[in-house]
Amino acid sequence: MQLKDLALTSPDIANGTRIDERFAGEVGSETPRMVVKGVPDDAVELAIICHDPDAPLPHGFTHWTLYGLPAIDGEIIPDVGRPGLNDDESFGYVGPFPPYGHGDHRYYFWVYALKRPVRGEPSRDEFLHRYADAVIEQARLVGIYSR
Repeated sequence: MQLKDLALTSPDIANGTRIDERFAGEVGSETPRMVVKGVPDDAVELAIICHDPDAPLPHGFTHWTLYGLPAIDGEIIPDVGRPGLNDDESFGYVGPFPPYGHGDHRYYFWVYALKRPVRGEPSRDEFLHRYADAVIEQARLVGIYSR
């Protein structure tokens, strides 16, 4: 796996800064826009995962899984992808909703450039287990949120 050119940015979330409330779970869970650049030429698909490792659960909490995205530079269009299972057993983006007073949580938005397509709608754990060998490159953007 290379850690070279792939980059993930967002016009809605600056890396390392607080996530605006309109993208949080208590306000409406608007899906933040994501932009990918530097997709490797040999990638056949992109996947997006948003995960909160600070959630008070053994493996954190996955807020978004999205597969089947075209392997091209540009803005991610969620309707083009295929949502996978989140940790609340829903599909599609679920905004940050940490426990009150639990402090800052980090929300890792990962993009994965893959050398083979993802089949089905796996959870984050299933994806990482089944497709780790297919990851050509990955990049992340981190947002912060607390209540």
